[in-house]
Amino acid sequence: MSAAQKPAADFTNRNGKSRRDFLFYVTSVTGAVGLASTAWPFIDSMNPAADVRATATVEIDIAPIHLGQRITVMWQGKPVFIDHRTSQQIAEAKADDGNSTLIDPATDTSRVIRDEWLVMIGICTHLGCIPSGQRSGDLIGNWGGWFCPCHGSHYDTSGRIRKGPAPKNLVVPPYKFKENDVIEIG
Repeated sequence: MSAAQKPAADFTNRNGKSRRDFLFYVTSVTGAVGLASTAWPFIDSMNPAADVRATATVEIDIAPIHLGQRITVMWQGKPVFIDHRTSQQIAEAKADDGNSTLIDPATDTSRVIRDEWLVMIGICTHLGCIPSGQRSGDLIGNWGGWFCPCHGSHYDTSGRIRKGPAPKNLVVPPYKFKENDVIEIG
C-alpha cells in the first residue's frame, strides 16, 4: 500500500470529537472576535457627535419678544421661527381652519400649544429654502405669514401652505413650555 492510499490517522478523543472540530471552533471564535473588533469603530462612528448631542434641545427665553415680533433661533442646525402672534393673526389662522382649499389641511390648534406662540422650522417644504417674513419689511405673502421667494410658496399666519409648489406646511418641531416664559425645543 502506497503512502497516498494509507488511511489518515484517527485523531478522535473518547467523546468522538476530533482535533479538526476543535480547530474549527477556535478559528470561528477568533474570526468573530476579529470581525467585531474591526466593525466596532465603524458602528461607533454612527453615533451623533458631541456638538450635535449638545444641541439636541435648546431653551429660549421668550419674555423679551414683543407682541407681533418674530425671531429666529437655531436648533440642530435648522432655523426655527418663533412668532408672538397678535389677536388678529390668531383670528385669521382660526378662521381658515375649516377652509377646504388648504393644500395640507391642519387646524391652527393642532399646530400650537398656546395660541399666541407659533413655533416652527423655517425651511420651505418644497426645496429647502428659507422663507422670508421674519424681519420687518420682508415679503410675507398673500396670507400674512411667510413667503418663499425661490419658487413662490405662500404660508399663512399658522405656517400652513396656501399657494405654490410646497407640498406640506412648515414643520412644527417638538417643543414645550418649561416655564411661563421659557420654550424648550427638542
